Amino acid sequence: MARNNSNRSKSGKPAANNKAGSVRIIAGKYRGRKLPVIMAEGLRPTTDRVKETVFNWLMPYLFDAKCLDCFAGSGSLGFEALSRGAVSVEFFELNKQASLQISNNIKLLQADEAKVSTGSCLQLLPTKTNAQYDLVFIDPPFRQGLVKETAQLLEQENTLAEDAVIYLEVEAELSQLELPSNWQLIKEKVAGQVAYRLYQRN
Repeated sequence: MARNNSNRSKSGKPAANNKAGSVRIIAGKYRGRKLPVIMAEGLRPTTDRVKETVFNWLMPYLFDAKCLDCFAGSGSLGFEALSRGAVSVEFFELNKQASLQISNNIKLLQADEAKVSTGSCLQLLPTKTNAQYDLVFIDPPFRQGLVKETAQLLEQENTLAEDAVIYLEVEAELSQLELPSNWQLIKEKVAGQVAYRLYQRN
């Protein structure tokens, strides 16, 4: 997922003075690999502790999962999923520099089962009708009202598998979310200003 997770882009705009950083894959076939990331404004690295919690939740759902990372940032969540057994991962990222870095990291890992699309999630989702993703990460920029429309598009465009799992990361004050009625909350944790939630589609 995210402002505390996966170097997510809040503004979608590259900063004038980007610095290099890295994220670490913590388990699976790429365990210990460090991937370069663009440390632009609005992009914050995840902590291993948070990522470990998230992927403990996701463990039963990862093997052979077809994944979508809607607001990819550094790609940390998608790469971790791929390392832990996902069959494929598609990244959506608005920030062109961040998207290019994800592409470079795909090449670095020789991960042919991963691909990145540059652009807005809300514009890209309608091009993925009937994609049937098993696992979707939704970790949008905070306070921009993107969760409701993203969730609606996922259902409207028939992009989700029948029993898909959706990981959602939002600001903690969003206690009431307008989500599809067939999304059942199965895990939840609040840490500071961030709420981490896992839903399963029924």
